[in-house]
Parts: sequence; C-alpha cells; structure tokens
Amino acid sequence: MVRLTGDGRRFLFLQGPHGPYFARLGRLLRSAGAEVWRVGFNRGDQFFWPHKGFIPFTQPQESWPGFVAELFERHAITDLVVYGDTRFIHAEAVAEARRRGVCIHVFEEGYLRPWWVTYERGGSNGNSRLMTLGIDDMRKALKNCDTDLIDAPAHWGDMRQHVFYGALYHALVMLANRGYRGFRPHRALTVREEFGLYLRRLVSMPLHALERRLATWRIRTGGFPYHLALLQLEHDSSFRDHSPFNTMTEFVEVCIEGFAQGAPRHHHLVFKAHPLEDGRTRLKQDIERLAQAHGIEGRVHFVRGGKLAGLLNHARSAVTINSTAAQQALWRGMPLKVFGSAVYDKPEFVSTQKLPEFFAAPTRPNRRAYRDYRRFLLETSQLPGGYYSAAGRRQLLRQVVDLMLAPQDPYTALIQGIAAPRQQLRLVN
Repeated sequence: MVRLTGDGRRFLFLQGPHGPYFARLGRLLRSAGAEVWRVGFNRGDQFFWPHKGFIPFTQPQESWPGFVAELFERHAITDLVVYGDTRFIHAEAVAEARRRGVCIHVFEEGYLRPWWVTYERGGSNGNSRLMTLGIDDMRKALKNCDTDLIDAPAHWGDMRQHVFYGALYHALVMLANRGYRGFRPHRALTVREEFGLYLRRLVSMPLHALERRLATWRIRTGGFPYHLALLQLEHDSSFRDHSPFNTMTEFVEVCIEGFAQGAPRHHHLVFKAHPLEDGRTRLKQDIERLAQAHGIEGRVHFVRGGKLAGLLNHARSAVTINSTAAQQALWRGMPLKVFGSAVYDKPEFVSTQKLPEFFAAPTRPNRRAYRDYRRFLLETSQLPGGYYSAAGRRQLLRQVVDLMLAPQDPYTALIQGIAAPRQQLRLVN
C-alpha cells in the first residue's frame, strides 16, 4: 500500500496566481508533513504569503540563477512549484531543478477553462507532455475510464475576483515595494502602468459591457455567415513564448489578409477580444485600419471580451494562435485553424489548410477524436476549481495536494492504470 505523505519532501514555491492560492496550498502541504518555503520578489508576493518560510529576493535579477541554485542546495529542495514555466525567474529555476532531479510542479490557467485549472509536471503549454502524446496513446489510457463529458463552459468565471487581486497586487508593488529595489516585472510595462490598467478596467467595466452587448447584437441580428478570430493577450506566456507572432496586430493582419483572399464575399469576420484585455494594445483601431486597407471594412467586427458561447454557436469556423478558448470551438464540432504551439493541435481535429482555403471551405474536425482527447484531460491535468474565488480554491485544494504527493504525474498514472478516481466538477462561483 502506497501512503501519501509529505515526509521528507521539501517544496520551494516561486510566483503564483495573484491572491491567496499558493499560501493555502503551502499550508496544506505542511499539514501533510512537508517542509515549505516561498521566494518573494516584491511586496505583493510577501503580502500573499502570511506565514513562515518566506524568503525575500532583493538582489538584481542577474543574481537570480546563483541565488536559486544556492537555495536548492541549502534546503535540499525536492520539489519546485511555479505558476507558468517561461518567465525568466521560473525558467532559470526549472532548468536548475532539472539538473538536480527535482520534481517540477507547474500550475496554469485551465486548458478547459474557466471551471478547471491545469496541473502538470515538467512544463505547461508548449512545454507540456501533451505536445508529444497522440490520440491513440490517450485512447489506450482511457480504456477503463468512464468520464462524464461535462458541457464546455460559456464564460470566463471569477472575473471580478481575478481583476481585484491583480489590482491589489500591483498596488502593493507600486506603493510599498521598499526593500525590493532589484525587482523587475516579467512584463514590458512598469508596475505603475500595470496598476493603472487594472484600475481603469475596474472602472470601465459597465461601459465596456454596454459596448459589447451592442456589438454582439449587431452580429447576431445581421443575418450573415461569419468566422470567429479569437484574440489573446500579448503579455501572456502562451502568446509570448509559443507563438510565431511578435504582436497581436501581426495575427490580425494575417487573418484579415487570408479572409479577404479566400472567404465568400457575403461572409463576415468577427474578432473576439480576450476577457482580460485591458487596452494596452490598440486592437480595435488596428482592426479597423487593416480591414479598410484590404477593402473589407464593412465585413469585419470587433467584440470586446465577454461570453464566447453566443458568438460560437452561430460561427462557421474559428481561427486562433493557441488560445484555450479554441477548445470550446472544437467541443461544438467547429472547424479550427491554429498558428502557434497548442496542446490541442492534433491532426485529427485541427485544420492543416492554408488560411485562404480554410476561410473558403474549412475542413471539419473529427469530433470523436476530440472527445477522447478531452476525456483524457479531464482524467489527468484538468482540476475542477479556480485560483481566485474562495469556493473555487476550496474545490481545487481538495484534490491537488494528493496529486502533488503522488509518485507519478497524472499522465503517467492514467497510462499505467494506477490513477486514483477523480472528483467530478461542481459549478462554483
């Protein structure tokens, strides 16, 4: 009998989702017998880790590789815990962990978001083990599983809490960061600019909601066939590190050019902004400018955030770089074209056509293959719950510690037929 225990395990946490999730997770690991430390890089990290084991990093960023290597050595670290694996401080720590044989636990937003989060070992997104697993491998692992295929969610979830914790975090960094002179954000904007964007987003939510309803109403009552382009955040790691584009405007231009060349002249193109788009890029203006340059300005629309289901339900196809929202399109059996590295980019259900050909006559996905893929995710890396709401955290924490203490990662456990039963999704607010 294998007994799950934290005895002898020594966890090092780096940066996590804004809010108290990492602190609650660390407390549970301690109660399981593990030792836990967290490195903080600013006052926001410190505020959200109120108990023992906090290690401030106040040196210049160039000192980080040596600092983290010394931490691994001094505390005999057995496990590294990160939220995303590509920002500089995490990438350096992951590389050091691999050299030492340390177990790497990676959290991310859910591949089937919003009612799930992602837990993997070794890497996520373009670095995920899913990139090398084929549908046949997944089907073999699922032979003895009877997963309930829950409907694809229609909205983001935890939006107000997500924005609130982001605003609080950046306010702390901006106003109380004395002692962390070496702190450097992993994004291009300054902390003051980030805080301003969060604050402006909170204030402008009612106005944006009205604008979104009007734009959606025009599309739904227009009576024209349309294709949906799913926009992403330029500063998000999935775009920044696993995309062929440098800016979202480059993707917009490729979409508009391909649409102008291939789509029937009575079809329209709808650009759907990411729910957390905060105005740091001039997407709407760029879309209008490029549509006019290609002579299709009357056939191109922009929708600012909001729910996706109403637009997806009537769309002919979807185009994306590597947005997780594309999984909602596949769930509906819609043709899908992707440009970046994505965990769902499988030849069974993602189009390999050139973009003008795709807009002219998109090929349909193999829905049975996608359902098998989705069942595999629900049995392995997708955990019900969320980082930002209290109810979502409770649901997530009920099972994530067991997965972290298990000897095998979730994919290996299912493939070997030794995975524990999974908790079914319960909708939380």
